[in-house]
Amino acid sequence: MTLNVGQRVRLAADLRLAGSVTPAGEPAEETGAFAGSVALAAGIEGTVERVDEHDRQQSHEVREYLRLKSLLGDFGHQMPSASRKQLEEQVGALEEQWVAYQRQMLRVTVRVRLDNGFVLDDVPEEAFACA
Repeated sequence: MTLNVGQRVRLAADLRLAGSVTPAGEPAEETGAFAGSVALAAGIEGTVERVDEHDRQQSHEVREYLRLKSLLGDFGHQMPSASRKQLEEQVGALEEQWVAYQRQMLRVTVRVRLDNGFVLDDVPEEAFACA
């Protein structure tokens, strides 16, 4: 499911937000003075304010695959056959990492303003369903 800005959504599961709380106006160094917890029940509705797509992280092997594949495509026809064969073998050895990288799903997070006034930011889109 892909969410869009302005779309109405519903919280798909119960959430519990917990951590240290700092009273308004207190210095940030005073964190940990209080503890807080907020529970949000599944079904609470809200509106998507922002959608962020996060690029997949490329490993060294994936970057090397792309570099060698480009080199082979651009200059492979000009290379001596032994060099071209060696380059093709190197590309082939990295193909598995490339395929695994392509299978990774794009990570999407959202900012949602719930109807009760709470704002959830940087939450995986899977936490919400269409309202």
